[in-house]
Amino acid sequence: MSVDLERNVVLRGEAELGERAGRLFLACEEFACAATDLTTWAMPGHRERFVAERCRKGPKPVTHKLYNPAALADEESERHLVELARAGAHVRICTAALPHETILIDRRIAILAGPPERGVREYTVVRSPGVVKGVVSLFQATWDTSIDLADYRRDRPPALSDESLHILRLLAGGLKDEAAARRLGMALRTYRRRVAEILTLLDADSRFQAGLRAHEYGLIS
Repeated sequence: MSVDLERNVVLRGEAELGERAGRLFLACEEFACAATDLTTWAMPGHRERFVAERCRKGPKPVTHKLYNPAALADEESERHLVELARAGAHVRICTAALPHETILIDRRIAILAGPPERGVREYTVVRSPGVVKGVVSLFQATWDTSIDLADYRRDRPPALSDESLHILRLLAGGLKDEAAARRLGMALRTYRRRVAEILTLLDADSRFQAGLRAHEYGLIS
């Protein structure tokens, strides 16, 4: 891919984005993104490789992630954001609709996602300094008026699935793990992993604390 700072390139599909722009993610010191939800930048088959390679290269970049509330619409997505924040990423929620889905790399390069057409998105890699500066300013203004993930979630019950609510009721009933796993048709290890995931979403350090939080939110009676 050209290193000409004035050259803007349009890439079609996440595979091409990963193949031609992936090195940008590996070399950056600061990474920011804004998106409606978690599906825009999924990059299946590439994200995991980038993460593994980045870990081998040394310190993680300073990361800022800005999403609409749609990113918290289901249990898996919400847990992913919570875990990102715990790992050191700065995550905020913007209640106003985000007009663009954007990545910023070291405040020098912007990647703008277009709407999907026949299931494929186009990604414009922008290197023109004046344009990038404008995108950075818009991102910063939106970031400054958005809500930290922890503050946004504080008075809202997590988006637990029916299975998770069932597990919560079994925990509240004092059922031992082995018996609860059998009742749900799960392996014991899977059941305990699911309990740990629920504790993460409830910001609880223990099962007892998770029970208290679940009662506070009205998730169990």
